[in-house]
This record gives sequence, structure tokens and C-alpha cells, in this order.
Amino acid sequence: MPISPDLLDLQATIEAHARAFGLDFFEIRYEMLDYRMINQVAAYDGFPTRYAHWRFGMEYERLSKSYAYGLHRIYEMVINTDPCYAYLMASNQRVDQKLVMAHVCGHSDFFKNNLWFAHTNRRMLDEMANHATRVRRHIERHGLEKVEDFIDACLSLDNLIDVHAAGIRRRPAPEPEAETPEAYAVRRLPAKGYMDAFINPPEFLAEQHKKQAEAEQQRQHFPPEPERDVLLFLLEHAPLENWQRDVLDIIREEAYYFAPQRQTKIMNEGWASFVHTHLMTEKVMMPDELIDYAEHHSGTVAAHPGRLNPYKLGLELFRDIEDRWNRGAFGPEYEACADQRTRQEWDKKLELGRQKVFDVRRIYNDVGFVDEFLTEDFARQHKLFTFAYNEDTGSYEIASRDFQEIKKRLLFQLTNFGQPLVEIVDANHENRGELYLVHRFEGVDLDLPFARDTLRNLYKVWGRPAHIETPTEAEDRLLFSHGPGGGTRRKLS
Repeated sequence: MPISPDLLDLQATIEAHARAFGLDFFEIRYEMLDYRMINQVAAYDGFPTRYAHWRFGMEYERLSKSYAYGLHRIYEMVINTDPCYAYLMASNQRVDQKLVMAHVCGHSDFFKNNLWFAHTNRRMLDEMANHATRVRRHIERHGLEKVEDFIDACLSLDNLIDVHAAGIRRRPAPEPEAETPEAYAVRRLPAKGYMDAFINPPEFLAEQHKKQAEAEQQRQHFPPEPERDVLLFLLEHAPLENWQRDVLDIIREEAYYFAPQRQTKIMNEGWASFVHTHLMTEKVMMPDELIDYAEHHSGTVAAHPGRLNPYKLGLELFRDIEDRWNRGAFGPEYEACADQRTRQEWDKKLELGRQKVFDVRRIYNDVGFVDEFLTEDFARQHKLFTFAYNEDTGSYEIASRDFQEIKKRLLFQLTNFGQPLVEIVDANHENRGELYLVHRFEGVDLDLPFARDTLRNLYKVWGRPAHIETPTEAEDRLLFSHGPGGGTRRKLS
């Protein structure tokens, strides 16, 4: 349902203030929904035109029960498209609608300007409708159960993508014709007997034979280099029917569309909160709305003991950046200062904060954002800590307040969405056409039940047994496999 003329006027006012603040965003189109409809749209990740699947129905049930028991309330939802579509809750107070519109301006500005969203499809609403049509066609031809079963398998693998594929070329560029394997053929030049050792040195010939053998081995290895984009590899090489390939392509395209939102959760929510804070407190909030605004804003950015609130961390980091660059509290001179009181009172009155936060929102993702701007002073000021489970007391306790440990733990949570890095290293394992994957350990262990389920679905898609190798704390290696006889586990020597 379109919004009322009164809210349209409010939208125009807020957007004018947002542009004066420096934001550059897509045209925003609002839809007014009741709590049932907004839960339905949220279950589809904001895309009501998306294909039907039981997973979205389960998510709707979860959201509905959570809302009924007062555990959550969706104030707004916005999707990365051009024009930008956003949804408002019909039962929101007017001050809530103001806050939401200001917040949406921040999100749309972030979608449009952040480099990690530059490759995304801005017409994804139409593309999702196209996906739904294709899935319905496959269901009509092959049956609901068969298609849904395959979608289940593909959705369980949708995290096996290369989230940096848009900016990093993993595969080597095709070699020129002159550098084909024939170039390594060993050539023996004609020579008379007494000159042969000089014309064709044995050491040179041995080296050429070695290169030829390496080139032959490389040609036989499949894939030539480890493949991090597992879905792309399956799309290109798995023995799939045409409709299965089409479904897998849909799942992969949507996974890459949503990946930047997962890569920038802290920044995106922090930036939108930073924007709405300025617009509400300086431009659009009326005096009699202060209490309601403060209550709802504080509820959004409240610190939650034991878990990360992206709104809170992102907002406070943007505030800290603005403050530091306004005071000139950065650079070698500031970093060399060891006196805590001097650092707190440092003020060169550079007033570069506003320019800096706009530069940051354009360039970084969450990993770079936290790595670059989460400082020891910030961690101390906000009393950050790590926690761990104490088996003796049966409860979670503070494990460390050491800054390096805090930062390391947080970066582990953000790198690859806190999920293990897995690559395909051999698609013809032991010359049997089996899939062999390796877990590249970088601080994140495999979740063994999930790993077994993943292998089972890889086997379903690949059609041959699948294996994954992972290191253990004892510096051993474990091999998990799944094939016709089910799952197995064994220790590698």
C-alpha cells in the first residue's frame, strides 16, 4: 500500500535534509505494510517476488511467533535496488516513521556509494521475479518434490562461494598460443657425434624433460588451481540436467547478490544509524518527540552482553572516526604519544571528520573497517572484552580484556562471515571422479555436523563421493567423506 500524502511530504523534507548533509542516494519508494505483511516480506529477504520455498515459510513462522511474544519488531526494511524500495510498519508512530526514513536514506546512500556493492544487480527485484518464473516452470515439468529437494541441496551450499570474486581474479588468464604445452616439448638439435655434448648439453636436456613432465602433470590435474567458488565449479563441471544447472545458477546469483550485505553489516547499519542520529537530532525531530525517539534509538543501538550489536559498534566507530579526524588524533605524531592524558586532550582543530567518514563509507567493508579503525583507546573506552565458556562453573565468563585478543577474535568472526575457508583441490580424486576439498584453517574450525550435511549435499549435486580434509588441534588431519554407503571419518597420517 502506498504511503499517505502526509508521509510523502515528510519524506521530501527528510530527503532534502539528507542531501544537504552530503548523502547521495537512489530514488526511494516506500510501501506501507501491516505486521503480517512485513513479516512475509522479511521472510523473503525483502523480495516478495522471490520463488516459493518451504524455508521461507519456516522463516515466516519464526518471525510471526517472535513478534507475537514481543521478542522483536521490524520497524523498517530496505533493499539494494535502483529505485530503492523500503517498507514501513503501518502501526509505527510518526516519530518512528521519521527515524525510519532518515535511516533508510543512510542505507540507500551506502548501497549506492560503497565499492563492495558496485557489482550488484540494481534491478534485482525484477530478477527475483524472473527466478521465480523459472523455478515454477521447472516444478511444472519435473514435479514439486524433485525440484524442491534439489533446491534444498543447493541452498545448503550457498555459502561455498568466493566473496572476493568481484575484485580478485583467482583463475589465471588464458595463456597465449605460443605458450601451449607443446612449447615444453624437448627438442634435440642435430649435431655430429663429437659435438653432441656441446650442442645438446645433458643438463639442459634433463631440465627440459623435467619441465615437460611437470606440464603433463599440470594438464592431468583437475582443477589446475584450487577452486574457492565451489558453486561455480559445480555449475561448470557437475553432471547436471539443464533444469538443475539453471536452479544452481539462480542460487549462486542470489548468494553473490546478498554477499556484500553480509560483508558490510556493521558498516551499513552503523552508517544508517550515524545518519539518522544527525538528521533526527539536528533537523526533523520535534521537542515533544524526544522521549519516544530516545527510547527507540537506544533500544536499537544498545549494547548486548555476550553478543555483537552491529548497530552499536558501527555507530560508535563512525562517531570515533569523526571525532578523531576533527581533532587530528591520527598519524605518526599522535601514535607516538604515550601519555594518555595528552592523547585525550589532543586537538589540532583540523575539522576533517565529516569528510573522513564519507570516505570510509565508500571504501571499506567490515573486515577493513574494524582492522583499520578499532583502536586500543576505543576498546578501552567501550569496555570491550572476549568471553569463553568455563566448564567448572558451567557459565560464560570474561576471558580477556587484551586489545589484540579482542581484535583478533572480532576479525575471525567477520572474515568469510566467520565460516571456514574451503577449496576444491581435486575433482578426480584417486582417478575416480570424486571431489576432494581442503579446509584452509585460519582460526575457524569446521562445524562437524554441518560439514557432514554439506558433504552429503555435495555428493547429491556432484553425483560422486565427496571428501573434505581438515586439520585438528593436535596437528593431525581428518578426512570426512560421503558416498553411496553414507558418511565416514578417518585420520590421515
